[in-house]
Amino acid sequence: MVSYALRRVLGAAPTLLIIITLAFFMMRLAPGGPFDSQRHLPAEIERNVAAAYNLDKPIYEQYAIYLDRLMHGDLGPSYKSKDFTVGQLIAEGLPVSAKLGLAAIAIALLLGIALGVTAALHQNMAADHGIMSVAMFGITIPNFVTAPLLTLLFGVYGLKLFGTDVSLPVAGWNGGQLRNMILPVMVLALPQIAIIARLVRGSMVEVLHSNYVRTARAKGLSSYRIVTRHALRAALLPLVSYLGPAIAQLATGSLIVEQIFQLPGIGRYFVLAALNRDYTLVLGVVIFYAAFIIFLNLLADILYAVLDPRVSYRT
Repeated sequence: MVSYALRRVLGAAPTLLIIITLAFFMMRLAPGGPFDSQRHLPAEIERNVAAAYNLDKPIYEQYAIYLDRLMHGDLGPSYKSKDFTVGQLIAEGLPVSAKLGLAAIAIALLLGIALGVTAALHQNMAADHGIMSVAMFGITIPNFVTAPLLTLLFGVYGLKLFGTDVSLPVAGWNGGQLRNMILPVMVLALPQIAIIARLVRGSMVEVLHSNYVRTARAKGLSSYRIVTRHALRAALLPLVSYLGPAIAQLATGSLIVEQIFQLPGIGRYFVLAALNRDYTLVLGVVIFYAAFIIFLNLLADILYAVLDPRVSYRT
């Protein structure tokens, strides 16, 4: 297992280099620059600013300088957030994004697995059709639609609809208080609940019709034991592969949700950096996201072997 993990890490290095290269040149080739929006400066000052950030050099030299710094663990300074490095901004935004994302994925796992198993156990019955219809509805509605709707319902109108006079905050972080987290976490969790429910339902239906489950029924085992001890473990394998990119997406910040609710997470930093042509911050977030998703995919492969004894990575 250790040798397999080392091979995967070494194999991920070229992939990460390709991602860095593409992101670097795409940002440099985009129209505009990091200092174009500022008021016109004297030519000498503009040249000094460009020289300070190596923007006066040919693009291939800028790329070589950036890779050299990156090899030393330096993501560079932010072009727009003065006195802050990219590493500091990511470290500042990561706790916010991670707190929201992990809370959303935890809720999605609990509800999604429960709904998926319930639908599978009542295949082609009213419960199955109802759960899958709602799940499809949840998948098709994007976050930029559910966020304003929930904001209007629970923030503007408040809970007066339910006999109380309490409303939830519609923007801001306020130190990560629970009231400020409810709406963004709901928006993040709803589509994940729907996706997980469909994944678990499809996998569970297939497992319940497998030979070893039929054998367990023939031995007289209870339905509860068959589901919890035999079927559920195998049914979760497709979910494990999905959770890698899902957790990476949520834990590193949802671009739309953080922007709508004005949350100081990585996702909002990324949007503002892209709009302001803050090259180093965009690249830093891309590198962090790519490395994180590679790590989570490796972890998912290892969990495969834990959940399914038939899977082995021995050489």
